[in-house]
Amino acid sequence: MSKLKREEWYDIYRDVNWTPRYVDHEAIFPEWWSGTGKIPLEAWAEWDEPYKVSYSEYVVTQREKEASAFAVKSALKRSTIFDKLDEGWKSVSKEHYGATSLVEYMAVLAELRMARFGLAGAWRHMATFGALDEIRHAQLDLLFAHEFIPKDPQFDWAQKAYHTNEWGVVAARALFDGLMSNPSAVDTAIQLPFTFETGFTNLQFVGLSADAMESGDYNFANMISSVQTDEARHAQQGHPTMQLLMEHDPKRAQWLVDKTFWLSARLFAILTGPGMDYYTPLEHRKQSFKEFMEEWIVNQYARTLKDFGLREPWYWDEFMRGLETWHHSLHLGVWFWRPTVWWKPQAGISKAERAWLNDKYPNWEQQFGPIWDQLIANVNAGRIDKTLPETLPWLCETCNLPIGTAGAPGHAHHPVRAYSMNYGGRMHHFCSKPCRQIWWEDKDTLHQDTIIMRLLTGQIQPPTVPGILGYMGLTPEVMGDDAYGYAWAKEYVTDTLRQVAKEAAAAGSVPAK
Repeated sequence: MSKLKREEWYDIYRDVNWTPRYVDHEAIFPEWWSGTGKIPLEAWAEWDEPYKVSYSEYVVTQREKEASAFAVKSALKRSTIFDKLDEGWKSVSKEHYGATSLVEYMAVLAELRMARFGLAGAWRHMATFGALDEIRHAQLDLLFAHEFIPKDPQFDWAQKAYHTNEWGVVAARALFDGLMSNPSAVDTAIQLPFTFETGFTNLQFVGLSADAMESGDYNFANMISSVQTDEARHAQQGHPTMQLLMEHDPKRAQWLVDKTFWLSARLFAILTGPGMDYYTPLEHRKQSFKEFMEEWIVNQYARTLKDFGLREPWYWDEFMRGLETWHHSLHLGVWFWRPTVWWKPQAGISKAERAWLNDKYPNWEQQFGPIWDQLIANVNAGRIDKTLPETLPWLCETCNLPIGTAGAPGHAHHPVRAYSMNYGGRMHHFCSKPCRQIWWEDKDTLHQDTIIMRLLTGQIQPPTVPGILGYMGLTPEVMGDDAYGYAWAKEYVTDTLRQVAKEAAAAGSVPAK
């Protein structure tokens, strides 16, 4: 008997629907989980995924990917590559593992929600493969990080991070809960596959993969490249869902994309920006963070908006200005508050690195140079205590990132400031107008108190820096410190002495030299 051609059986195989006889449709696909809204139920028959695959094909492809990833891992296991890696680059991988490993598991649950409550058989079929993908990603992250724990306990945060109240994890949790845990299947498809996975994962899995390869971290590069091949496929669930939403409820589509893009951009400014522009060794940097954002995010996002008839978000000019400042401000804050993170921040401002930063960001010196100069002076004078925090900064109630990091200290048109709102009997504070607007629209579904609010309401005891670090789960052996023990500051010693003499002369103590 001859076999049917693929095109003759595929649509029947993947488009499994049925007409319930004992319960009504709402009982099987409740609105709060399915989220069809204004999209008529019959319209879901039009949902069609661009990347078609059967289970047998999926298994063969995934087996090949696994074999390739583990072959490289096995070959490198007995090498000394890890010991030779730059300390700053190791911090990139520690941050990545801690910030993403269990998020991949959270994505399993998001995919399963779409596999259960998606209103098209084809969508449920595609989401089932997405759930299998995300299980694989979580396992890869945890396994690849685990072997380094005996060499460096900070790698244990691949497993531990999301079981703590570390401030960066709280910020990540706030975003990913909004993308994956709280929304309906339709909202998840627009926020996760359409907005987040088709754009921002490229920063981690393409941009950092290139930097990892240049830095000699072949294990890390191989692992995240393998993950990205899955992301590119199951991210396509968003496109047919967006087509239906734009046809029947374009206002809802625009809002979901706009808020997700803004909050994702804010988080990746701390997750990826410092790694690209400060932690990666200078000779191994492929592009600046801004250049990569412009190529992979801005241009792609603009094309996507145009293709689907979406408008540029109201904050677009502010976002574009933020490419010049956000990650520099966040990097400065992370380095200063380095005991509050689980990696070793590399300052990344040697004279050569500083020249590179000024070439890529012409206003960097004016905006950030004076602050780093003061930190350098304190380091070289042995005043390390002056480079460490005595409390925490105020945090935005939407993105959970420090207020002030949506601007720059020396930025005339977008200075450091807070954006506040009096509501519910108290003042709420935000880093920017878009964060304030998003909070106002979604305030009934936001439940992540910032670390500052927990401190002020007495949840953190004692209310001191040691108490805060203990609350975050940061013990002495894992809390961050300067990646190179401040060795990078030594080339500024002459400059520091000159500055001290100048200040003394101005005070009338000794003549300036």
